[in-house]
Amino acid sequence: MESKYMSLFSLFSGVLMMGFLCSSQAYVFHVGGRKGWVLKPSEDYNHWAEGNRFQVNDTLVFEYKAGSDSVLIVNKDDYNKCNKANPLLSFNDGESEFKLDRSGLHFFISGHADNCEKGQKLIVLVMAPRNTTHKAPKTPVPVVTPSPSPSPSPAAASSPAVTPPPQAAEVHEAGSPGNGAREPGERATVFEAPAPAPSAAAAGSDGSVGLLVGLGIGMSVLLGGFGGLV
Repeated sequence: MESKYMSLFSLFSGVLMMGFLCSSQAYVFHVGGRKGWVLKPSEDYNHWAEGNRFQVNDTLVFEYKAGSDSVLIVNKDDYNKCNKANPLLSFNDGESEFKLDRSGLHFFISGHADNCEKGQKLIVLVMAPRNTTHKAPKTPVPVVTPSPSPSPSPAAASSPAVTPPPQAAEVHEAGSPGNGAREPGERATVFEAPAPAPSAAAAGSDGSVGLLVGLGIGMSVLLGGFGGLV
């Protein structure tokens, strides 16, 4: 019974290992299919490349007749102009292998005569490496905004000014010591206050008193003169 479980466990482990190897291994692509690297392929090279998925560590295989053709790896500008004078790499052994060691675009042209001008060239777009881990973005540091200083309260800003009490005036009075007057040079503190204005009633009463006094004097003079005549 134990041997049966052990065999099932070994089979299951082998399947997992094969799946892992298949998911992590690189692939080999034969450019041009069965015809290889030729002037007139069965399918346009760039159309063929668009139908495949290339990643870092994959390998391209160019098969052609040695001595009659070659493979040149060039930059974008030389690819567009079919310039064969300054290749980055060149192969002419008849079965050339090129490992895709970086992501991005790779440009290939034929180094024979005018084959490049006639369409024997290839662009390969390489994706990022497999099983790459992406770093989590850094958490932004929060920006601390300083709090505004408190403004003065309206009550404090509009409080009325305190009016000081009237100041005392120092005066000197002179008088005889017998009737309770202060000695000469003795200071007395008094508060100065404006004298009240005379009212109309007071002015009228003063006029009436003066009139009565005048009439009394006149009557006395007349009676005195009358007594002298008698």
